[in-house]
Amino acid sequence: MKKAIGILLLLASFTSVNAQMLKLGLKGGANFSTLEGNNIEGSTYTSFHFGAVLEFKLLENLSLQPELVYSSQGTKINEAAFDDINYNYITVPVMAKFYLTKNKLSFEAGPQFSFLVNENVADQFEGETFDFGIAGGLGYNITDNFFLQARYIAGLTEASRNAEVTNRVIQLSVGFKF
Repeated sequence: MKKAIGILLLLASFTSVNAQMLKLGLKGGANFSTLEGNNIEGSTYTSFHFGAVLEFKLLENLSLQPELVYSSQGTKINEAAFDDINYNYITVPVMAKFYLTKNKLSFEAGPQFSFLVNENVADQFEGETFDFGIAGGLGYNITDNFFLQARYIAGLTEASRNAEVTNRVIQLSVGFKF
């Protein structure tokens, strides 16, 4: 606990020294997800995500943005015998942001590490505890504080223990940086 407080104090002092290089923020929005694979026939499942972002300015047009996000995703099942599949993750995307215009429009890409926290599925779609994916999209800073993001996430590992399916998610986010 003392180490965590020390790290937070160090980050806070670093932030006050050079606020332009480090920005903390919150974001949230809609998920439009499906599971892709040969064992499933589903349609787009609409849900949500919310979390925190931390942007480190590395160069004038390059930043690193790790995030900690709660993300609800899955697929809508079109059969009466089955409920929709819903996996809830704590995701950790680590995005490289390439600014295409000065501090406004950015292209974002990077890996995403997802940890399953709960699920609402039939046994045959029981979720894996870890999901790895790749994410890419665009971000736009409306002001110095408000931003928009659109992102596509493609799971590269199996999302289910018993079915060969991977996550596919479109995320639309709105956020605020302090």
